[in-house]
Amino acid sequence: MIAIKIILLVLFVYLSVCVFYGFLFSFAGRLGGLRRYKFREPSGRFAVFIPSYKEDEVILNSAKEALNQDYPQHLYDVIVIADSLQNSTLNLLKSMPIKVIEVSFDKSTKAKSLNVALNQLDENLYDYALVLDADNIMKADFIRKLNSVISVKGIGAVQGHRVAKNMNTNFAILDAVSEEINNHIYRRGHRVLGLSSGLIGSGMAFHYKYFKKVMATNNAIGGFDKELEHKLLRDKVKIEYVEDAYILDEKVENAEVFQNQRRRWISAQLHYFRQYFFQGLWHLITKGNMDFFDKAFQQFLAPRVLLLGVTGVTAVVSAIFEFVTGIVAFPGSFYWISLFLVQMLGLTIAVPAEFFTKKNLKAIAQLPKAFIVMLLVLFKLKGANKKFIHTPHSGSSKV
Repeated sequence: MIAIKIILLVLFVYLSVCVFYGFLFSFAGRLGGLRRYKFREPSGRFAVFIPSYKEDEVILNSAKEALNQDYPQHLYDVIVIADSLQNSTLNLLKSMPIKVIEVSFDKSTKAKSLNVALNQLDENLYDYALVLDADNIMKADFIRKLNSVISVKGIGAVQGHRVAKNMNTNFAILDAVSEEINNHIYRRGHRVLGLSSGLIGSGMAFHYKYFKKVMATNNAIGGFDKELEHKLLRDKVKIEYVEDAYILDEKVENAEVFQNQRRRWISAQLHYFRQYFFQGLWHLITKGNMDFFDKAFQQFLAPRVLLLGVTGVTAVVSAIFEFVTGIVAFPGSFYWISLFLVQMLGLTIAVPAEFFTKKNLKAIAQLPKAFIVMLLVLFKLKGANKKFIHTPHSGSSKV
């Protein structure tokens, strides 16, 4: 009995840390404002990298749309890094006013593709490197807004505001809501409290020469952006969030793709927790580097769907147990229910008002299924960080 109580107490403390971490930054994101940057005339030259692995369905449209920027054309190049594309797709890409770099690997990763491209290009041609996913569509003013921020002294990297391109299924809606919660907590909320914004993996820009240097040591199979993020923050490079610079991103449409994507994410999270947590703690103690420690600490936190499911189920089970037996379960249903409600409040605060529609609320019915999918993922993590897990894009949400 004592052993069970200790296990429940440890579980409660861990889940409480996860819940209140999210609530803190969610609450901060509503109370505080972000720094405003003045418009700066276009001056920086951008290399817009679009790594594309078997993305024949979407890359032609994405490359075409990337050329439609409200930014001087001589100040940015669109560079498609073509890995395993069909010959017909390659020929059409080469007919566009873009650069095409063909790559081939025994085991493909985004980090490898980017490094090949960086090594082939003249680093003196560009001031900034902008990384997109093959399905991303930038709003016309995206590069112009990033330029106005990254050109400010002291800003080493910027993250744009990634939003859903499609909300055509319940899973796509849940994915879109999750993205906005992350934007609010890990980007807006963090910047309000003075910490660096989190990176997402696309819609992010860096000083070119530094990016090339740090990517040369990036051998990530999955989660290359997380390894990049840890190294930036370890070097005390400040990452800014440009909330009004929008980029569209395709959301997963079904449970199978959701599972594969989350499997890759959780595997990467565990990998970087082992690699960086104690480094981050050491840098906090010896160098006062809160940004680096905060990022390393995030890898300790439970994925949100799992956290929501576990706290919710435990709250219900403990309440039923106490009602039926009359025995107060340890730590007690009151504490479990309170923890669940705090988490729900934090998530509700983080969701943009425009998402509270009847259609979107119906998608909440898929949360139990998403929770079960995430539980199953935990039993499929072995080897997930040793091979590239590709998230396919349908191209059904072209703009």
